[in-house]
Amino acid sequence: MLSRLEPQSPDALLALIKLHAADTRADKVDLGVGVYRTGQGATPVFGAIKAAEQRLVDTQDSKSYLGPEGDMGFVNALMPYIFGEDATMGGRIAGMQTPGGTGAVRLAVALAQQAGMTKLHMGTPSWPNHAQILGDIALEWVPFEHANPDGSANVEAVLSAIRGAGPNEGVLLHGCCHNPTGIDYTADEWEAIGDAIAETGVFPIIDTAYQGLGSGLEEDAAGLRSVLAKVPEAFIAYSCDKNFGLYRDRVGAFYILAKEHDTLETAFSNANALARASWSMPPDHGAAAVRLILRDEELTAQWLDELDQMRERMRQVRARLAEFGMAGTVDLTPLGRQNGLFSVLPVSKEQVVQLREEHAIYMAGSGRINVAGLTMDNIDKFIAALADVTG
Repeated sequence: MLSRLEPQSPDALLALIKLHAADTRADKVDLGVGVYRTGQGATPVFGAIKAAEQRLVDTQDSKSYLGPEGDMGFVNALMPYIFGEDATMGGRIAGMQTPGGTGAVRLAVALAQQAGMTKLHMGTPSWPNHAQILGDIALEWVPFEHANPDGSANVEAVLSAIRGAGPNEGVLLHGCCHNPTGIDYTADEWEAIGDAIAETGVFPIIDTAYQGLGSGLEEDAAGLRSVLAKVPEAFIAYSCDKNFGLYRDRVGAFYILAKEHDTLETAFSNANALARASWSMPPDHGAAAVRLILRDEELTAQWLDELDQMRERMRQVRARLAEFGMAGTVDLTPLGRQNGLFSVLPVSKEQVVQLREEHAIYMAGSGRINVAGLTMDNIDKFIAALADVTG
């Protein structure tokens, strides 16, 4: 049977990781891998996570199954940070743990399809795995332009997509710190998007993978909350992999907003069934650590301080790039207005190869860079190399 399988192209990012690892040049710069890095180039374990993990070692008395919904203490502890003071919106929101934000996205689109969704509208460029998940589930998706050439959001395109959608169709939105562009909607734009969804009945799926890495926890949740306040139902995919540094532990959550309690219970039972068939039960360790942090004032304060430091470092890098202005034909100014780990530069695939081969600078072929890969020691080298290959 195996001879019937067709070879698959290797993941471009994983191939880039191997190329970077094999490069012996001492001044190589990795802007490809989507993880946070300190000014010294490390991806550390949060001190708050270390402390919580030690408590788990000292006090955890079982590794028994938790069920397909996972650690509900973790799920519920996150909710005020995501949804605000009325975290359940009067009992209209329920959630479950998932293997990372990826598991949450897959569960969201699979449940939407099971509920009758026939088509999903998605802004492009988007996180590449969005399209892969939709393709694997065989849910049709239609692109709209997310970004304007000046580095702002093309809100007219998303409004047009929403208003032009038919019955049983949905829209996929990034909650904050858009991957890969870093271009977020303004408060007024979020209001307009929420109004359009409410008027048309389009079903919103909101992927929130980077809360706290843009402008702050509350600020980064404002767009999502403004939409949820206007609509009868929605799905929310959430990741703790970035804002708690739990990449390899795969810590995520999936939330359902429903119009009424009975509908919520039915939808949640279907989500549980899909989860049971997909991964049976999610990994618990990272979620348990997050739960301990959010239930302890001192650990919460430590986590928030570490998150603030992450965000401030990325803001400093963005400010330095924006201050420089033009690098060859590339205008770096918009990067100062964008948020999160990523931005997309207007460079060709050939120029990306030239940056890698001639300057030891590694980035995705799409032009996406991880700004956390830049430090005050290598940022001038990057700007000069960019000017060289584009000038």
